[in-house]
Amino acid sequence: MSTSSGAETVMKALEREGVEVVFGIPGGATIPLYDAMLRSPIRHVLTRHEQGAGHMAEGYAHATGRVGVVTGTSGPGATNLVTPLQDALMDSVPLVAITGQVASTSIGNDAFQEADISGIAMHCAKHAYLVTDPADIIDTIHEAFHIARTGRPGPVLVDIPKNHLNAPVSWKEPTLSGLPGYKPKLDGHPLQVRRALEMLRTAERPVLYVGGGVVKAEAHRELLELAEAADTPVVTTLMARGAFPDDHRLALGMPGMHGTYAAITAMQKADLLVALGARFDDRVTGDPETFAPYARVIHVDIDPAEIGKIRKPEVPIVGDVRRVLRQMLDAIHKTNAMEHAADRGPWLETVRGWATDHPLHYTQQDDGPIKPQYVIEQLLEATGGDAVVVAGVGQHQMWASQYWRFREPRTWINSGGLGTMGFAVPAAMGAKVGAPDRTVWAIDGDGCFQMTNQELATCTINNIPIKVALINNSALGMVRQWQTLFYDERYSNTDLHSHDFPDFVKLADAYGCVGLRCDSAEDVDATIEKAMSINDAPVVVDFRVHKDAMVWPMVAAGTSNSDIKVARDMAPKWDRED
Repeated sequence: MSTSSGAETVMKALEREGVEVVFGIPGGATIPLYDAMLRSPIRHVLTRHEQGAGHMAEGYAHATGRVGVVTGTSGPGATNLVTPLQDALMDSVPLVAITGQVASTSIGNDAFQEADISGIAMHCAKHAYLVTDPADIIDTIHEAFHIARTGRPGPVLVDIPKNHLNAPVSWKEPTLSGLPGYKPKLDGHPLQVRRALEMLRTAERPVLYVGGGVVKAEAHRELLELAEAADTPVVTTLMARGAFPDDHRLALGMPGMHGTYAAITAMQKADLLVALGARFDDRVTGDPETFAPYARVIHVDIDPAEIGKIRKPEVPIVGDVRRVLRQMLDAIHKTNAMEHAADRGPWLETVRGWATDHPLHYTQQDDGPIKPQYVIEQLLEATGGDAVVVAGVGQHQMWASQYWRFREPRTWINSGGLGTMGFAVPAAMGAKVGAPDRTVWAIDGDGCFQMTNQELATCTINNIPIKVALINNSALGMVRQWQTLFYDERYSNTDLHSHDFPDFVKLADAYGCVGLRCDSAEDVDATIEKAMSINDAPVVVDFRVHKDAMVWPMVAAGTSNSDIKVARDMAPKWDRED
């Protein structure tokens, strides 16, 4: 039986799990681990901040479906991972964080760079471990990956004291003996599946309410098949964009606070919601007491804690959404479960009427300021839609989700649940590492960009040629929009002066990237063409837009989705759709 150090054992265990790349920064407690990396085929990407490393691991996981891996040292190195851990927890991203800890003999003594990260992470991760015996390293890492990638995916933290990384460990094949009670339910109950199909068959105004769980379960093909078999319109949440093709006749786009009029209204008027891997979060439901008031609910989710948390379903189904959809489809094919289904023609005609009467709309004037929506649409045209789009958080995130036409899953990456500013650039880097042959555009705001733009150095040094479209409105735009609409234009601390400084072109150049700037609508296409022609270096494009550009439609927080507002209702005159 071979014996290695704990650190070498960690690397061997990661290799066994199929890990290709690790993102992180070394520190005193992880020096043994980084020494062992020198003898491992696993690639390491040295970042400039642990938060950036965590978001890179998330972007990698989003783009590939595999587990992202990040490392951090003890104390602040570990606590800097709290935001990515919580972000991954909210958005069900498979992630394993390996942190160094002070020596086991010093734990609890307030030693230098000590923090109880396993205790902290129990509140922002799916599970957290503190390794107390070096012999447990092998099983612990195997369990961590198993937990991260199965059931509802999520982040797992493994904290290893430095002396355990130096201790001798005898290799053995790992087991899951430490997880006797962890058995995610995969197949839906057959009786509930039959009840769901009967409810779907008889519904006159059904809607498939699709959440990010469909993407995580790789269930997009089954979703398309069910939608067509049941002739039912589909809404895709912010986390599910790409799970259903936007150019399909049944696609209504995104629901929620800044969703399409047709998607929001269809859910409000529906007599049946089939929720698939969705969690009825507040940005979709608005006031939950008034959400979809006429609808019965079928709720399919692998996480039983989500079912009934916000809305009690008539038919709850706990299971993997892909396998449950497969059960439904098999029943449809074998028993003609959709035979004599209710006529969906009038419902589909009504829904299409809403889409026709209330489309997403803006006007780009030749001599006016650049509209953010125009930038998104021209990026879409220039790429042919064949790109991975990664957004930060705020107005630019909403515009990107609204105006990009998604056709396949894992081409849209964003921070949905936690809403983490600074997410886009590092997450785009992780996506590019995971999908090196894809064009990756980070669509970011000037506020978000300035939180993590130091990772551009990581881009350049590691040859990760992402492209960044900076929607620069010189403000914290989403907060400013609320101040305009609900606080009588009292703009308290939302002006970033980003049109004055920093000079983003010079900043990009300083980091070894190509910096471009666009001030007028007539130059947008040429600027994008220049950015698209550069594939051997990161590119940052500073698109100067008006500080008062707004996102429409809008359902104000805490109000009913029936109170949806479009631009003509509330916007300043210059920004109205009409």
